[in-house]
Amino acid sequence: MSTCTTCPYCGVGCGVLAAADGSIQGDPNHPANQGRLCSKGTALGATVGLEGRLLQPQLNGRDVSWDTALHVVATKFAEAIRDHGPDSVAFYLSGQLLTEDYYVANKLIKGYMGTANIDTNSRLCMASSVAGHKRAFGSDTVPGQYADFEQADVVVLVGSNTAWCHPVLFRRIEAAKAARPEMKIVVVDPRRTATCQIADLHLAIQSDGDAALFNGLLTQIKARGLIDQAYVEAHVNGLEEALQAAGTGEGCGLDADQLAQFFDLWCGSEKVVTLYSMGVNQSARGTDKVNAIINCHLATGRIGRAGMGPFSMTGQPNAMGGREVGGLSNMLASHLELDNAAHRDAVQGFWQSPAMPEAPGLKAVDLFRACHTGKIKALWIMSTNPVVSMPEADFVAEAIRAVPFSVGSDLFAATDTMSCVDLVLPAAGWGEKTGTVTNSERCISRQRAFLPTPGAARPDWAITAEVGRRMGWGDAFEYASAADVFREHAALSGVAAALGRDFDISGLQNISDADYDRLEPQVWPIPAQGTAETRFFSNGGFYHADGKAKMLPITPPVLTAPVGDTLLFNTARVRDHWHTMTRTGRAAPLGAHMGEPYLEVHPVDADRFGLGAAALVEVSNPHGRAVLRVLVTDRVQAGTCCAPMHWTAQTAARGRINALVTGNVDPVSGQPALKMAQVVVKPYAVGWYGFAASAAQMQPTRPYAAIARSKTGWRAEVAGHKTPQDWEAEARSVLNLPDGVVSRFDDAASGMVRIAIYDDGALSGAFFAAPGPVGVARAATVDLIGQKVPAVRVLAGVPGADQPSKGAVVCACMDVGRHELQRAIAGGAASLPALMDCTGAGTNCGSCRPELQDLIAKTETQRMAAE
Repeated sequence: MSTCTTCPYCGVGCGVLAAADGSIQGDPNHPANQGRLCSKGTALGATVGLEGRLLQPQLNGRDVSWDTALHVVATKFAEAIRDHGPDSVAFYLSGQLLTEDYYVANKLIKGYMGTANIDTNSRLCMASSVAGHKRAFGSDTVPGQYADFEQADVVVLVGSNTAWCHPVLFRRIEAAKAARPEMKIVVVDPRRTATCQIADLHLAIQSDGDAALFNGLLTQIKARGLIDQAYVEAHVNGLEEALQAAGTGEGCGLDADQLAQFFDLWCGSEKVVTLYSMGVNQSARGTDKVNAIINCHLATGRIGRAGMGPFSMTGQPNAMGGREVGGLSNMLASHLELDNAAHRDAVQGFWQSPAMPEAPGLKAVDLFRACHTGKIKALWIMSTNPVVSMPEADFVAEAIRAVPFSVGSDLFAATDTMSCVDLVLPAAGWGEKTGTVTNSERCISRQRAFLPTPGAARPDWAITAEVGRRMGWGDAFEYASAADVFREHAALSGVAAALGRDFDISGLQNISDADYDRLEPQVWPIPAQGTAETRFFSNGGFYHADGKAKMLPITPPVLTAPVGDTLLFNTARVRDHWHTMTRTGRAAPLGAHMGEPYLEVHPVDADRFGLGAAALVEVSNPHGRAVLRVLVTDRVQAGTCCAPMHWTAQTAARGRINALVTGNVDPVSGQPALKMAQVVVKPYAVGWYGFAASAAQMQPTRPYAAIARSKTGWRAEVAGHKTPQDWEAEARSVLNLPDGVVSRFDDAASGMVRIAIYDDGALSGAFFAAPGPVGVARAATVDLIGQKVPAVRVLAGVPGADQPSKGAVVCACMDVGRHELQRAIAGGAASLPALMDCTGAGTNCGSCRPELQDLIAKTETQRMAAE
């Protein structure tokens, strides 16, 4: 029997049918995904095992009871507040918490501890969108719905690799375009990503060129007579000031023809949706970018109606829920304002709390800087890994260790962050706890438990509430269930609605436990009386004091250029992994597509700096250093480079790329510029390269090592500075196989060493090393682990005659490799439907379809060149 729940990954908020045996299906009745799942969601069943789980509180590495752990937390925070004041304590939360978790933590620290030093990793994701919304609308309101993407005539994707980062939404857009081929897709991105496969127009702007582009669009809107005068006069302020600041689009890195194509598309269709994501938000001018986009929709009145409007796509599964409960340091619950005395009084009166901060607290970057300087005496980190995800990540590790007392709530003790804290608390995870999340279109969905809670793990809201009780505030935190917390949250939204705010779910404040258990996905507002529209602002109704929106005059930044022998460094995501891989890294299929950290470098720069394809590169700046695999590609622009951010000390110790990102922040939102750093690149000097596959878990302990799960155990890419004197000892060490029978072949011509280790006749490990990047059939080698196969076949490093090479995995769901796809294309499967039908690739989640289409196009180009 399956349980209806919600995916714990991105902000799409897909419905999932999950069973205790680990079987996973998309929920066909959930409005967000209508049964679709991406590769990450499809593989959720492989992530719920107990291997590596934290099952007991640990103080300084030793198991302690919950009574001891909670006493320590309550005592340490109370002492810090007593001795140093409330601003000496801080919480750092996560968009992966449930709304109920977020609500209790926010109530405890703001209403009872008396400080606003509570921030969240959502600061890294969507804070600039929040700030842009508030400047324009007077509230953090997402105006539209997912259905708008399907109803639009033009969809503009700005700074969003939707195909990889929000695949289910991409599938919806793709299906809409297939049904209406006249629908146009524009991708605005410095990189050519998988999303560009569907694009009618790709605008490869320079980094931070977004504001200039949309300023130029605003000028064109005026020139073409497209300003909706009636809408603006009734509902908008600031038009003339915004027009005076707008330019022609120069300075965004595009030529006049490209600009004209974009302006014609945007201006030529009323139904336009501009969807933006991290490429807009993660900038030192992110808020201005957001407002430059919103300006164009306000000037034309293209907002709040079907098929039109600006749309912020969040990265975290419950970033919206966190915003709803005031989880950021400059917000109050229910979209109320911390700097508004009436709002503070309303929340404090509702909570009947002893304290309420009068000023915003520390935002994420400043919070960890305060930890480093000693201002923060007690710190609590919940459900996130800032030692990997924050900018200047090495500094963040130092900062956490500098705090006199630190506590972390997590599923695993072995993360980069939990290794830095004093006390680790075992939290219940996805499938084990119950509550709600809100997705990017304001749809509240239930996460439900379908697994027993392991060991001593507890839900985050219950842990935080117990600390509140132990600090002397028993009545305020006497929650019996997540439903209790939700009812209070809903009731507070009614107070906010009475003050004229947008967030209102007061219609759910008296929901019974049974109805909470049965709660269907619902888009807010859900008022106590009557019904409400699911879209905002088609007829005005903004939340500034005069009821009007504000257009902002935007001055685009001077575009950053590489200084000297540096490259501009961008960060990105891969298709099949999520954040710091604490969950997706446990699913073998998800490591098959991109198995190690890499740096995309343009061919011009690869030649300039002497970087060979598949060699290793050292990337550095004053903040940190990383060692990555070189991927030479024209997907990035000359003078720039890009790396994904997922790898950790547990998976690739030298691959933690946010150590290189500077802590420069947007002055309005406090969101760091995670996509703009200057780095030096140079070849990483190694004496040998290696590839290993093992039945045993390997560790990233070599000068370079990147490990990933495989369907037969583990796989690793390794490299060393000096050639080992004893290759067998090196192989056993890398493979973590001290025992077993060794077969070995040394290839004098190539310098490659090949070693296979057997246990009771079955292959337990294979190791290949060479002076340069190792050329072996990796997928085929991995498949042999555990089999009783002749050593000569293993040591050949290529598939046998009866097993054609699979090649690197392209479709993680169906385990289909590049060589298999190329053979199918050569055999006549020269269209996407034919290739899918022939190989099965792309028939499950569809996330790989852009790559399938790319392979088809490349094969056709090569065929035509050969003719």
